[in-house]
Amino acid sequence: MKRALISDIHSNFEAFTAVMEDVRAHDISEIFSLGDTIGYGPNPCECLDQVMRFKVSILGNHDQAAMFDPDGFNPVALRAIYWTREQLDRATGNPALINKRWDFLGELPRMYQEGPMLFVHGSPRDPTNEYVFPEHVYDERKMQNLFRRVEQYCFQGHTHIPGVFTEDGEFLTPEDCDYHYTLTRKKIMVNVGSVGQPRDSDPRACYVILTDNELIFRRVEYPVETTIKKIYAEADLNDMLGDRLREGR
Repeated sequence: MKRALISDIHSNFEAFTAVMEDVRAHDISEIFSLGDTIGYGPNPCECLDQVMRFKVSILGNHDQAAMFDPDGFNPVALRAIYWTREQLDRATGNPALINKRWDFLGELPRMYQEGPMLFVHGSPRDPTNEYVFPEHVYDERKMQNLFRRVEQYCFQGHTHIPGVFTEDGEFLTPEDCDYHYTLTRKKIMVNVGSVGQPRDSDPRACYVILTDNELIFRRVEYPVETTIKKIYAEADLNDMLGDRLREGR
């Protein structure tokens, strides 16, 4: 079985569309979304409508912020969330569809467990909000605490930086493992990267294909300038949210 693991679409419909085309080209059986379908980008409704069809979807911190007053958001992210709420409330003028989208967000689980595999947005300790950055491999106490909560494999997003954390204290970028990582019995945490807001200095959308014995990191080009122009056209979406897409930051 092949599964596509995607995360952090962030209302970037162009990147999401390109990733879905790549998914269809790889004989994928199931698609899992690890949160933050919305926030930052210009097409929250269109992205939600696609994700609602997936096998599994997890709650992200921006998904949660759309429903409740966000805690700890910077002014740019906060303004984007308020704008996103307005789009979800008035989209299409169809009350049934509006309610369906809000119901979907309200019912998203914080985590999903399937055998030895755990799927979260943030971390195994705080599934929605905790960041696990590459430099945290030097925080031995934190990493030990996280790995104690992992049966064998944990898949996550949130930082927008793809790679594999090993229990031996390494962080392997997709380039380090030539975009392929063989699964063994050893525990790992895998960040699947971001579809719509990459932040590893590579502007291409990122996701992971999971097979029975391997991870494959996929990078997908998309018409980034189209998304940037859409962001520029919305007064409540700060221009930097578009500018950062060019450099993958």
